[in-house]
Amino acid sequence: MESQFIKELKSQEEFLQAYPIMNQLRTHLNEETYLDLVKEAQEKEDYRMFALYENGEIVAVVGFQPMITLYYGKFIWVCDLVTDSSKRSKGYGEKLLSHVHEWAQANHYGTVALSSGLQRTDAHRFYEEKMNYDKVGFVFKKSLK
Repeated sequence: MESQFIKELKSQEEFLQAYPIMNQLRTHLNEETYLDLVKEAQEKEDYRMFALYENGEIVAVVGFQPMITLYYGKFIWVCDLVTDSSKRSKGYGEKLLSHVHEWAQANHYGTVALSSGLQRTDAHRFYEEKMNYDKVGFVFKKSLK
């Protein structure tokens, strides 16, 4: 039996199993809000979530959505990518993001893009050096609350 595999998460039970890992990245979300947002994003934005399992345990999670803009055309936007903090630097993020690349190609998307917080310098190094991503801009936001 393969000790490592990637699986698309589709049920509320599976999303709940991924919550402890996702919450390490999205610390502002409680379980209920997380489930509500995943469900709405799936229904309205075709959001997809995949988990990397090792020995039956989720060790990393990625969430992404197919999009179309005039800038990129058809592309995949990686919304969330996180490896369990106690299991980093074992290649899990690389395997999961490579899976997104394969999914994108198989579904005729020519680009994968993401944003990363300014403080996440280790993540930036991973994207640029390990995954060969180009830094192409900044993301700006304005809170209207």
